[in-house]
Amino acid sequence: MQSESLESSFLSVFALITFFIFLIINKYSHKIKNGILFDQDFLKPQAFHQSPVSRSGGIAGIISLNIFLIFYYLIYSNILFEYLFICNLMFLIGFLDDLKIKISPSRRLVLMIICLFLCIRFVPIEILNIDIPFLSALLGNNFFSSLFVLLCFLFVINGANLIDGFNGLLTINLIIINSILAYINLADGINEFSVVIIGQIIVLFSFLLFNFPGAKIFLGDSGSYLLGSLVALNVIITNNLNPDYSSFFFCILLFYLFFEVFFSFFRKILQKKSPIHPDNEHLHMLIFEKVAFIFGKEKGNYINSLIINLGYLSFILPALVFAKDPVVSRYWFFSLIIIYLVIYLRLYRLTKN
Repeated sequence: MQSESLESSFLSVFALITFFIFLIINKYSHKIKNGILFDQDFLKPQAFHQSPVSRSGGIAGIISLNIFLIFYYLIYSNILFEYLFICNLMFLIGFLDDLKIKISPSRRLVLMIICLFLCIRFVPIEILNIDIPFLSALLGNNFFSSLFVLLCFLFVINGANLIDGFNGLLTINLIIINSILAYINLADGINEFSVVIIGQIIVLFSFLLFNFPGAKIFLGDSGSYLLGSLVALNVIITNNLNPDYSSFFFCILLFYLFFEVFFSFFRKILQKKSPIHPDNEHLHMLIFEKVAFIFGKEKGNYINSLIINLGYLSFILPALVFAKDPVVSRYWFFSLIIIYLVIYLRLYRLTKN
């Protein structure tokens, strides 16, 4: 009981600190290098704002999370090295772009791969529970295990960066994922790790206050890389701590972030486009065209985020019922692929017509 009281007090104080960090960063971000963080590129495919907005959400996020890690160590005498290294490194890689330091997408990807691979190998980070027998055997090999975890991180991080274009779209999606992860861990009595996830939910809600429905602040690449890496790590650790849950359930949980990147990569190759450069034919953009036609561009921005996340939630919550059944979870995962493709192709044809 005393431990629960301490955790509640810690999280309450952290929520207050985090809100003020976002408030201060939002107020004074224009002073960083003469407003270099302000996004004024209104012509890029993923731009839906019409006035300059600061991409300083990542700065507030990394400050808050590092404060959390310090307090977590003081309370639990445990240094979360995996979170410390990965979140700070991914933030720095994204922050280079926020500062308008020109690095080609391919070089940025290589830099991300190197940093992630070093963290995965030396922290170390591994996946202990997987429902595919032949893959489970391969994970016994250290190099293959590191490579597989690396691919998981890359898909989720780049998926987070890809959908971060509408107010609240990525943030609400991550709140849903982390809330389900917190529920799973709390239900199994894994309270200490649940505090880590709840701390991140607090950061996400604090950012949402300044980004939804109207955007006073953006995450920027630094914020999307940071939060994408965190949710990937949360899922891997939850999967390891809860072996009774099907690993396919966690694939379902990350389906939108993962499959958006996977599908877009091959779609662009078939369309003879560069698979690492953005375009305006992603699912969330096709949905936006229909939503904006009804509600207008300004309202359509945040309504689009609500529609997509409500749809996502409607497919995720039923999966929680049979989350411990690997067979049903596997079929549900492959059903989501079919549903995604049907919706995408239908919208694509309507848009082109």
